[in-house]
Amino acid sequence: MNNKYYTVCGITEINGKILLVRHTYGTAKDRILLPGGFVCEGELPDRAAERELLEETGVFAKARSVLAVQFKTKQWCVVFVMEYVGGTPRSDGHENSEVLLLTAKEALARADLTNLSRELITAYMKRGAALGKSAYVPASSDSESYSLYEG
Repeated sequence: MNNKYYTVCGITEINGKILLVRHTYGTAKDRILLPGGFVCEGELPDRAAERELLEETGVFAKARSVLAVQFKTKQWCVVFVMEYVGGTPRSDGHENSEVLLLTAKEALARADLTNLSRELITAYMKRGAALGKSAYVPASSDSESYSLYEG
């Protein structure tokens, strides 16, 4: 079950280029943005970012750090820095019509890049102290149901 309140997206760099998608619906229709989506019920945000990236682009990546968190009164979005593991980028043909690999400079020069993606790519280029994934898991939990990102 999806929800509209908890969302994720990720910046994945492949050979010096950032993975972006051309959206097919909503306010971002026909614009390019970072891939992401809703967190399913019972799913951790980092796992949701990994799943969404794979579903939308065919790319396997692991969430390695938190770049930003966006809060709205009725929604939040966690933005992860993803580590490319494998896969060939391709469109899902549903939520996006195209997958693009662009340098940060190329992406920022595009008029069809969403404002939020522009802000996040700019932050990614300047990143300093991102919150990295910790190996810590409390005794009362397990690594499948717990994630801690710390500085």
